[in-house]
Formats: sequence, structure tokens, C-alpha cells
Amino acid sequence: MPTMKLRSVRSAVFSFVLSMGSSMPSVSAVLVSPPSEPIPAEFFGMHFHHLGSTTPWPDVPINQWRLWDAYVAWPNLEPAKGQWRFATLDRYVSLAAEHHVGLLLPLGLSPGWASARPLEKSTYQPGAAAEPRSIEDWRAYVGTVVRRYKGRIQAYEIWNEPNLKQFYSGTVDQMILLTREASRIIREIDPNALIVSPSATQDRGVSWLAEFLLKGGGAFVDVIGFHLYVAPQPPEATFNLVTSVRQTMAQNGSGEKPIWNTEAGWFLPKPFPEELAAAYVLRECIVNWAAGVQRLYWYAWDNHGWVSLETTEHDSRTLTSAGQAYIVAFRWLFGARILSCKSDGQQRWICELDRDGHRQRILWSVAGRTPYRVPLQWHVERRELASGATDSLNSPDIELGPEPMLLS
Repeated sequence: MPTMKLRSVRSAVFSFVLSMGSSMPSVSAVLVSPPSEPIPAEFFGMHFHHLGSTTPWPDVPINQWRLWDAYVAWPNLEPAKGQWRFATLDRYVSLAAEHHVGLLLPLGLSPGWASARPLEKSTYQPGAAAEPRSIEDWRAYVGTVVRRYKGRIQAYEIWNEPNLKQFYSGTVDQMILLTREASRIIREIDPNALIVSPSATQDRGVSWLAEFLLKGGGAFVDVIGFHLYVAPQPPEATFNLVTSVRQTMAQNGSGEKPIWNTEAGWFLPKPFPEELAAAYVLRECIVNWAAGVQRLYWYAWDNHGWVSLETTEHDSRTLTSAGQAYIVAFRWLFGARILSCKSDGQQRWICELDRDGHRQRILWSVAGRTPYRVPLQWHVERRELASGATDSLNSPDIELGPEPMLLS
């Protein structure tokens, strides 16, 4: 099973502007109301394909781990009926416990022997995207996994991107049945585990979620999962997508449930400029929390095929500028409260933070480089860049660009 994703909806070649200039969508006069609580460590999630084998454990502040494209889907765990292979997942669970990292395990993909359409094409092996032929096989799979990892896997997600036929070719009604049965089993065996909805994504993902919730699927989950991919747009486009998801939730009885972005990243054509890559990582983290997303799982630490915004070099060890920016994002955001996040008519963003009673501000420009005068009443003494470099602010006249800067 390749780790490179082959989503047909994303196979087109996107163009993008390195200067972040006028071809980008306008994001003007936007004001959002971020959550009032401090940003927790649990907000920072990641994907790994080969952790513990060719990928070493990274020396970065990762708190949550989603086990997708990690060779622990149903076909990997039960390649033949009743024949279980838990060695890889056992190793992951032990690694997570050793490093105090929470786990989110997506349940799904049908093994060929259990598939309702075993010869049907999918992103993975034939038949994987089809619903299971027998609900009893699904129940046995979910029950076996949850009993084995009770208390050690903290959350389960029902399927991956069910609105894309190459990942799920069944109906919404069939997915609700799978979700209902998985939910019942998980809640009986491990009532402390969280249940995340099937995570839809682009290509009519919001309308798929609307049908899922309208038909009662929200009753069986604790969290609404969604893959908030916005490429080829910049991270700020997330605000509009989250608004659509929230409206759909509110209209269908799930307005109070949290949203988790269980997959995020960029798949624009390579090469992705290093400076812009670092800027996107930082802005993605800031924007998701400001939009009300409670967890963000980056895809993927050691993917060197499908993604264009890579956090590591091909050795899956050496950090790129984007990987360094992930560390900076944690340092800037963890424990802070975002009081406001707004853009002006020139697409300049200002996010005000409170950290232990001290005001900080993160600034950047979506529309290329532009002059900016720092208000004297901010009493700014220090500036930190996305690279982690710091200096004293000796003049109120600065230049903003795509890379966020932190003023303290």
C-alpha cells in the first residue's frame, strides 16, 4: 500500500503565486472570535507513515497522533478472516505511551475477504473502499481492536473521507449503520474513548456531512471530524470552510460538538518555497485555532511523495523550514489565549494574544510585502520571526510579508 495519496479530486495541477500577490483570494475586513481558553498541547497532532522503523521519533512537540496511512487499517490488522496481525499497531501504541502522545485510530477500509465489492478499484487494494458485506464482520473487527487497546487508544474515527469514492463507495445510510454499531461497541467496551465522525473533505464534503447529520449520524459521535484542506488557497481560506461546517452542524442538531481537523497540509506542485512553507505552517495553526478547531493533525511528517509542503528531508529526520516552523508554532501558541484575529482592507492580519497577562501580537500579510507602523501603545520591545530569529524593535516602521512575526 503506497503512502502517496492518489485522490482524483486533487490530481489536477494547481498554479500558485510565490509573491502571495493579487491572484490570491481577497481576505479583507475579516474579524473572528477565537475560543476563550488557552491553546492546549492536544491541539498539535501529526501523521507518521513509518514511525519506529525508517522514521525516528522526532524531537518536536507533538501531542496527538492520527494513525492513517500507517499500515494499521482493517486490511492490515485482519488480512484474512480471524487472522490478526497486531505487531505494528502494538509498536505504535507502546511508542505513544512512552512519549505521552494520544492516539486517534481511524476505523475502516474493508479487507478483500470482507468487502461488499472485492474487485472494485480504490486508492488502496481492490475492494477497500466498499462497505463490509456483513455487519457481523465489522462488529467483530471493531470489538477486537477496542478490547485489545482499551485505555491505550483515546479516540476512534469512523472511516476516512467517505465523500470520495476512492475511499468509500457505499451510501450515507450504510455509513450511519457502521458508525452506529462502532459507537455502541466502543461505548460498551471503553466508555472513556472519544468517537469521531467520518471525516469528509473537499469535493462536496460539507453536503455529505449535512446528509450524515440530517439522517441522525451525529447522535453516535462525540466529535465532528473534517479534513479542512484549502489548497490552492492560503490558510486563511479555512475560516470560510469552518463557517460552512459549523452552519451545517448547527442546522442538523450537532452545533455544540467540537470540530477536529483530522488531516491538514498542502499538495501544490513542487517545489514549495521554503520561506512560504514555514509561513503556511504557522498560519495554518493560528487560523485553525482562531476558527474554533480544537485539534489539528498535520499530514504528514514523513510523506515525501504526495505532499508538497514537507516538514522533513528525505531522511525523515532532518527538519525543513516547515518542520522548524512547527516547533515555533507550538512555542508561540501553546498556553496562550488568542483574544482576537482580524484582517484589514489590505489583507494584513493581526492576532492579539494573552500570555500570563502579557499582550503579544502575531502579524502577517496575505497580499505580499507591505509597510506597517506598529502602534506605540503596544509597547513592543521584541520581534520574533517564523525562522525563530529574534531582534529588538528599534523603529515602529516595519514590513509585513507572508511570514508571521510575533511582537512582544
